[in-house]
Amino acid sequence: MATARKMPEAAVRPGLRPRRVPQRTCVGCGSVTAKRQLVRIVRGLDGEVRVDPTGKAAGRGAYLCANSPCWDAALKKKRLERSLNVTISPAGLEVLTHYAEDLPVEPAA
Repeated sequence: MATARKMPEAAVRPGLRPRRVPQRTCVGCGSVTAKRQLVRIVRGLDGEVRVDPTGKAAGRGAYLCANSPCWDAALKKKRLERSLNVTISPAGLEVLTHYAEDLPVEPAA
């Protein structure tokens, strides 16, 4: 049974048609969320994997929720590597793990 999704407040405009909010799927948990609530990881043109805070860097991108469990699952089960079609170097893995340490454990409500 499909449930109707509630439109975010930014998408509701009085007297106008609601604005479309881009949706993306988290590689770690598979949940579909608004693009702006997720963190983009990009494989750049040089093949290096890094966090993309702007969401506009050139290269192949994947999205993760901004909480530790999703990052742990994506890194340990190699979901991020599969999504980006690349083997992440040990240095890149260390950078991503360090970034994940600063994220909250519980998902934001």
